[in-house]
Amino acid sequence: MFSSISSSVILEYKKLKNNQSKISSILVSACLAGVKCRYDGADSYNSQLMQELKDSELIICCPELLGGLSVPRTPCNIQGVLGNEVLLGNAKVIGVDNKDYTECYIYGAKKALEIALKHNVQKAFLKQKSPSCGCGQIYSHDGTHLINGDGILAALLKQNGIEIISL
Repeated sequence: MFSSISSSVILEYKKLKNNQSKISSILVSACLAGVKCRYDGADSYNSQLMQELKDSELIICCPELLGGLSVPRTPCNIQGVLGNEVLLGNAKVIGVDNKDYTECYIYGAKKALEIALKHNVQKAFLKQKSPSCGCGQIYSHDGTHLINGDGILAALLKQNGIEIISL
């Protein structure tokens, strides 16, 4: 199920600034770059961010698609605690359909980290409030309010020394 990663899931933009050396790689949530990969089939395109990063080498990915989830997909939230606890096996990611999607979320976060490390990413711009990419605040287990904490990918990137900027 997880063995193939579509090239449409990971879009690598390698640009040179003024034909000089490469700018350091930056990871960007695919939805922020305009990829229609959110749970509802929409994007969260951030034109200001993309304009600011136009001369940077961008690694564009969606950890949920990397984890084998589809678009659209069932909305999910972390049950009990936060992203780092999911990584430790102390919490689960449950959909509004009451199914357990934990394995997909962990696999996708680990694949995104693998890609980030391969490209020497030092900074990531992630979509706020997401159970994967949320940094600082994510939705509660029932999706009704925000709580302080990080999503699974945000927690994993932080554990590996990558700076997170949440948008």
